[in-house]
Amino acid sequence: MLDKLALDCHAHFELYSKSKIEEEIELAKKCVEVVFDSITEYRKAHVWKSWEILKPYFGYIIPTIGFHPNEAKRGNWDRVKKVEDFLREKHKEIVAVGEIGLDFYHAKTEVERENQMKILRHFLKISSELNLPVVIHARKAEELAFKEVDKFDVKAYFHSFTGDVNLAKEIEFIGISTGIRFIPEVREVAKKVDLENILIETDSPYMSPFKGKVNNPCNVFVVLEDLEKLKGVEVEEIIEVVRKNTSKFFGINL
Repeated sequence: MLDKLALDCHAHFELYSKSKIEEEIELAKKCVEVVFDSITEYRKAHVWKSWEILKPYFGYIIPTIGFHPNEAKRGNWDRVKKVEDFLREKHKEIVAVGEIGLDFYHAKTEVERENQMKILRHFLKISSELNLPVVIHARKAEELAFKEVDKFDVKAYFHSFTGDVNLAKEIEFIGISTGIRFIPEVREVAKKVDLENILIETDSPYMSPFKGKVNNPCNVFVVLEDLEKLKGVEVEEIIEVVRKNTSKFFGINL
């Protein structure tokens, strides 16, 4: 079946309400073959707790580990060290470091932005050392994040990209999210960036294309439908190309 061939390159099952996690995973299994979950340190969602919650589903869920920039803005280096230790312990079980990055939409002060930058550099260094690719969150700071990534010997995927189209063309892998349905910048990037540089994602439980509803990886088909219209390429072909892109980026055989 066509709907068993799709995948979601970026979601957060651990960020649903606890009572809904299993239900949302089971729903996703009905229409998406595999989900890459960015297990990211953010607020009360500690990576080690999220790991234990999702571990029974590994295989269907493929994990990464990261430190969200909206947590990084606080500059809590004790927390950074705990995440680093956990990441190093699990590095052979993950396929990337992330999400990490810069978010100047939420980080308003120079101190917050400097905290984000220092922590981004810290995890980029770790990624390079461990020979792992990185999943980048960049908002209102896409060019700065790109320049930092470029200083390190790492492969990068800029997830849920809403930045400049010309910059997008310089980045090896761009994440086109379900925001394609309602964010003009996402549609513009999706239109102009080559299919060979695109990964598809939902960023569930966020970025729902349906007002008033929580997002789920099944909605990756919204991305595929809209890409089909924008690119003039059939969904089957898009899925095949995206699978190759995903395998290439994460370094695994899908």
